[in-house]
Amino acid sequence: MIACLKKKLLLINVFLSCLPALRAQTSDEQFRMPLKDVLADIELRYGVKLQYNDEMVKDKWVNYARWRYRPDAEATINNVLAPLDLSVNKTGDKKYKLKYFEYHRLSPEDGRARLDYLASRYSNAQQWEQRRDSMIPCMWQALQLTPLPPTPVVKPISANKRTMDGYTIENLAFEVLPGVYIAGSLYRPAKAKGKIPVVLCPDGHWQQHRYRADCQYRCATMARMGCMAISYDLFAWGESLLQFKTEDHRRALAMTVQALGTIRILDYLLTLKEADTSRVAISGGSGGGSHTMLITALDKRIKLSVPVVMLSSYHSGGCPCESGMPVHLCGGGTANPEIAAMAAPRPQLVISDGKDWTDQVPNTEFPYLQKIYGYYGQTSQVENVHLPEEGHDFGPNKRQPLYQFIAKHFRLDTKALLSADGKLDESKVTIEPETAMKVFGANGEKLPPNAIKGFEGLQAMFPSTIKQ
Repeated sequence: MIACLKKKLLLINVFLSCLPALRAQTSDEQFRMPLKDVLADIELRYGVKLQYNDEMVKDKWVNYARWRYRPDAEATINNVLAPLDLSVNKTGDKKYKLKYFEYHRLSPEDGRARLDYLASRYSNAQQWEQRRDSMIPCMWQALQLTPLPPTPVVKPISANKRTMDGYTIENLAFEVLPGVYIAGSLYRPAKAKGKIPVVLCPDGHWQQHRYRADCQYRCATMARMGCMAISYDLFAWGESLLQFKTEDHRRALAMTVQALGTIRILDYLLTLKEADTSRVAISGGSGGGSHTMLITALDKRIKLSVPVVMLSSYHSGGCPCESGMPVHLCGGGTANPEIAAMAAPRPQLVISDGKDWTDQVPNTEFPYLQKIYGYYGQTSQVENVHLPEEGHDFGPNKRQPLYQFIAKHFRLDTKALLSADGKLDESKVTIEPETAMKVFGANGEKLPPNAIKGFEGLQAMFPSTIKQ
């Protein structure tokens, strides 16, 4: 009885709150209603619970509100919210949570349908290459890197060279635009004979970024295998924070600066006398995985790629540094699997897991990649290591396949580095404190005097450097 009375009182309150809106319930006023009232009405009519904070619905109105209703609650909710750039996640039986529209994310079903549509546009190597070659200029333009800005005629700044067990480390800072620096650490074999492979190691948004232990393990182990491997900061992360604020990373220009930074770093590394230009790889995880796919698609100097925990048909990367520029709108609309396929027939290893947006890779994205590689008769050049019980990280079970893939395709003899269980031994790697990996000093006291400070400085110079 009490529950029934409470429901009646709620109905009365909703009715009273809707009285002003009901007066607008004609076509003259577009049948307008406040969003909060519409949501309350939906809850009562369909017996659902909608969770949201007041800021999400404040001062928002819905035109033709009740005309958007459908027999199904979820279809109704989506019809009501779509014009307001809102959507919902289902959190339980008849329970939903409002969220802001995520331009970079689809449902797995929609992602699969989009990938099927893309795949239907080509059926042989010639058709695929026409599609690929038409997208590349658009992608450069989307990044506002047509033409590439002039390279600052300055050598990288070097700091704190040190020797470890079987490898060396040198901290470097690259001026990628006048007064804009990207810092990193270059790992090399302590004793190298002849030409050696180059491995670029961009990284994602994990805490501590390139200072993390797993990043150090990865780069140092590859150096002990006989490669030069470089890890480097995201824009407005690490030592880049000496010039920009944390929030500047979530601006579209971050995607452009990061792409340009990788190109500048590769330009330099390939001038080193020991660099083997025929053996150049890139491998990053998460946002670094997005970057891995993009750079491989754009730069043919990359001969091998390993995107880690990022390839997905329904998620394009939620950070502006991955999807802030309109790269994914090229070719009438594309997706990360199609961008990854632009690596074909170069060797590519996709590492995925069961607890993030790469959960569908074995059944969706990997068969698509095999189809593209099949156009060249090279399906063996693309591989997938799927870890269904693991999540979003770059842990040891993801690093080991990376080492093996590089050793196989770059013809590296790693027998002496294997432990008793047949894996690459990481126990000889020294995990350094963050301070040891910095170029500009513990407090940034060595930052060059020409370094710009603040995003406004970058914006002011950017249009004059890169044609819009």
